[in-house]
Amino acid sequence: MATNSYFTQGTAAEQGLIQDLVDEQIKIFGKDVKYMPRTLVNTDDLFKEDTMSTFDSAHEIEAYVANVDGFTGDGDLFSKFGVRISDQATFIISRRRFTQAVDDNATLVVEGRPNEGDLIYFPLAKKIFEIKFVEHEAPFYQLNNLYVWELRCELFEYSDENFETGDTTIDAIETTFANSIALTLQAGGSGDFSVGESVFTRLYYPTAGSTLSGITVGSVTVTNGGYGYTSAPTVTFSAPTTGTTATGTAVVNASGLVTSITITNGGSGYTSAPSVTFGRSPAEKNGEVKAWDSGSRTLTIINRNGDLTGTLDGGTSNAQWVVETYSTIDNTSSDFDQNKYIETTADGFLDFTENNPFGDFGNQGTSL
Repeated sequence: MATNSYFTQGTAAEQGLIQDLVDEQIKIFGKDVKYMPRTLVNTDDLFKEDTMSTFDSAHEIEAYVANVDGFTGDGDLFSKFGVRISDQATFIISRRRFTQAVDDNATLVVEGRPNEGDLIYFPLAKKIFEIKFVEHEAPFYQLNNLYVWELRCELFEYSDENFETGDTTIDAIETTFANSIALTLQAGGSGDFSVGESVFTRLYYPTAGSTLSGITVGSVTVTNGGYGYTSAPTVTFSAPTTGTTATGTAVVNASGLVTSITITNGGSGYTSAPSVTFGRSPAEKNGEVKAWDSGSRTLTIINRNGDLTGTLDGGTSNAQWVVETYSTIDNTSSDFDQNKYIETTADGFLDFTENNPFGDFGNQGTSL
């Protein structure tokens, strides 16, 4: 039998009134938090897990803290490995306010809802929580509608994620806890690196050679297309002793490689073929500057992406230095990191010239 048509189950006006009341109550009794959407950078296609992620924005929104007696979870645990804090919290946010404050201003992994893996910064406690579960049916369909998201969260454990939210308090977490590598640079470099700027290597620069037609540049042959270009890089020709400098534009294919150079002005006064240089590739970003000591020529890098060899360029300072030495196993941000100690000590009693250093002495192994 159909429901009684003379009794409504919730009109749009009634639902709107409930939503208004919910928003008002959260604004009165809630706390301002910062919602940080996760951006997936490198996803493991086999296990469908995020192996690298960034947080590029922080959106302020009011949230009601459902915990009344303090954080839940196991609290602070003391063990032989140190202290582990496993606080848990439940935040309730308005669906309508989430759409206005976050969803309309950010790109989410799954649009239209809070996502597991996103972060919430709780300024009152100065802690960051990670969303572990989003309850979307509480309260259960009052007046045939749902008005809030219930976010069940655990204290976030930092593991080298990249924070570029623009909030100095949040971004400082990365600077403090990110794995950092100290490089010694060769003498003779130019400029000083700025803290927070990106550092680029020249591994992905294209190379090209030019030929003359009389006293002007007649053609340019690309010998290495570089890598990772999303738009055409600038092309710079060296200047002649007297005369005008040649100009040209690069052509980039769908794979991000420079394929050719179109000469827009051959210049004049050249007695030998000029050199051709290119603007940097977005793919060659190799880290961020945590610290720079010009006296000892020590550059400390976080968010390292690939090998730090050859010439390093500062993204904003335009400093240029050549790397002399660095160690990928020396985490300078942690007094408890023992990778370098273990590596050095192991070299004293393990013979790594053997194919099987953990087998019997003299066992060189056999090829199958």
